[in-house]
Amino acid sequence: MIISASRRTDIPTYFSDWFLNRIKEKYVLVRNPMNIHKVSKINLSPDVVDCIVFWTKNPKPMIQKLELLQDYKYYFQFTLNSYDKDIEENVPFKSTEVIDTFKKLSDKIGPEKVIWRYDPIFLSDKYTIEYHVEYFEKLAKHLQDYTEKCTISFMDFYDKINSNIKSLNIVDMQLSDKRMLAKSLSKIASDCGLKIETCAEDIELIDFGITHASCIDAKLISRIIDNPINVEKDKNQRLECGCVASIDIGLYNTCLNGCKYCYANHNLNTVKNNFAKYDKKSPLLCGEIDNQDVINDREVKSLKVAQLSLFSDDSIQ
Repeated sequence: MIISASRRTDIPTYFSDWFLNRIKEKYVLVRNPMNIHKVSKINLSPDVVDCIVFWTKNPKPMIQKLELLQDYKYYFQFTLNSYDKDIEENVPFKSTEVIDTFKKLSDKIGPEKVIWRYDPIFLSDKYTIEYHVEYFEKLAKHLQDYTEKCTISFMDFYDKINSNIKSLNIVDMQLSDKRMLAKSLSKIASDCGLKIETCAEDIELIDFGITHASCIDAKLISRIIDNPINVEKDKNQRLECGCVASIDIGLYNTCLNGCKYCYANHNLNTVKNNFAKYDKKSPLLCGEIDNQDVINDREVKSLKVAQLSLFSDDSIQ
């Protein structure tokens, strides 16, 4: 089983104590986003958890606690953009904190386990193609020794974010704009020794050396755990998404980063109300079980493929 922690919220930044308590107790309760009273109980024993994928913009609160995950394998999807506080209100300043955090995390766990995400990309009067090229290059030069690849994507205009982005003067990004920007970013990444991929994009950029990403990546996981895994594509994601199947343990409308483009937060008041219910000792993230809830044990298992030893009896025919 692969655990996603989490596409729905920033667990390393805001909920690391809760997460580590769940690891300690070896289970977590997760509400179904489509039916909140349907709750899954998920076994978090290292016997069945093959890998954990963390998604974050600032894992600083978690770095000194990673020793508590010594029985687990994991890697980080670390979003580090060039946007200012007008877009990512509560993310610390990149130049004074986040870049340094990225480097410290990489030094601690290895550059192959810290994937740099520069996404989502949008254009406005302020955030022009030239702006992105300039600041992507500055970031790439800082991070080139601390990661192996960068994942980019272009912003999707979900209905639920329209009110949040209304004041940003975002301009329509044409295919020619995407290709022009991608070409420049690819050249910068290549000069810095970084691979560059797109996340859930149908646009083909292979002529610039840009391939399609699998953010929850079976090949990377097999490399990290030193064992092949047998896992299918995630059927719950968009067609363009290359991720393999995982179980997400997060909760929508709980992240305090305040990113205007975020699809996981629909309403600021809902976020604040949910966060007020946070209890690091609760098996649920931001809430408690009530009498309307139905809890079911989710069937989970390790995805590892058994490997025959060269010297085992079964390997000699």
